Amino acid sequence: MLKPLSGIRVLELGQLIAGPFAAKMLGEFGAEVIKIEPPKTGDPLRKWRLLHDDTSVWWEVQSRNKQSVTLDLRQAEAQDVIRQLAATTDVLIENFRPGTLENWGLGWDALHAINPGLIMLRVSGYGQTGPYRDRPGFGVVGEAMGGLRHLSGEPGRAPVRVGVSIGDSLSALHGVIGVLLALRHREQNKGEGQYVDVALYESVFNMMESLLPEYAVFNEIRQPAGSSLPGITPSNAYMCADGKYALVAGNGDSIFKRLMSAIDRGDLAENPAYAHNDGRAQHARAIDAAIEAWTRKHTLDEVLETLHEARIPAGRVYDIADICADPHYQAREMILDSQLDDGTPVKLPGIVPKLSSTPGTVERRAPKLGQDTERVLTALGIDADTQKDWARRGVI
Repeated sequence: MLKPLSGIRVLELGQLIAGPFAAKMLGEFGAEVIKIEPPKTGDPLRKWRLLHDDTSVWWEVQSRNKQSVTLDLRQAEAQDVIRQLAATTDVLIENFRPGTLENWGLGWDALHAINPGLIMLRVSGYGQTGPYRDRPGFGVVGEAMGGLRHLSGEPGRAPVRVGVSIGDSLSALHGVIGVLLALRHREQNKGEGQYVDVALYESVFNMMESLLPEYAVFNEIRQPAGSSLPGITPSNAYMCADGKYALVAGNGDSIFKRLMSAIDRGDLAENPAYAHNDGRAQHARAIDAAIEAWTRKHTLDEVLETLHEARIPAGRVYDIADICADPHYQAREMILDSQLDDGTPVKLPGIVPKLSSTPGTVERRAPKLGQDTERVLTALGIDADTQKDWARRGVI
């Protein structure tokens, strides 16, 4: 059965996280992904985090289902190859600083003229327009400018990062949505392409819920609140007798009543002031204290067993060892068994979203640097002698 994106060719010019993450998702659902990397060094992600045989194991996640072609995009011959590939490409993904592709003669206007049906996903720190467009922008900057970093951490302490490159990943997800919308538009409008402009800070800002209207109406500047969710009660982390934390979200009106009954606080369940969230939010400290007074008497497992029986949303704080041991992850095929080039076993994340008829798959492991250069260039009609000359001069 054909996958949703079978027949779609993606040309990935990006590096590191945001652009490549978007291409990874498209590849998992059938798109042919040709990744362009600098000769000799390749994508810097190959050297990020923990290395095995001189290559990051992260690479196995980010670059599965991709082909690797090495091109020095600063050289005229390589730029001409991109133009040839763009002529038969559906989606081009790049996450350079705005203006970089234009300086190489590979900007939107130039490639759109070659292929009017081309869709170009452009991911950058601040977008393709505006006074900040020329500033370098990594995910950490986007997280800060988008408002997320200010809310992270404990009150009165330095803001903390989430722990992963969430700004880049959110931008990639917005980019995939934009690409799918643009493909649909192309179907409806006689093959008309367009570019998708995704800014890191805007992708983060789009997740900020009521932050803006609360400021506009109440002049409220939301502050970091640790593990609680301000204005939504109860929703917090509570210490248990064994020193572990239970995460409890009892903020629905009927859920709150069941929670109070489960912890033997029927008096709070029937208190009219706590019937709805707006009333509970005014008494968050008292409610949190009542819940933790109960959790401190029981182990985490005991707490979760009681709350799950009462149909209360609750859970533990998972580390990666917990994730690997969890039967639900296994049942949902969210941990895939694979191996590295030398046969070393490795576990990789599963694929989301899960489609019932045309699920995503891993058809190909992450490529070695330049693994597909010869095949792709030969298909373009570039002969072996020319390729040897280009290799000698560092074009490929």
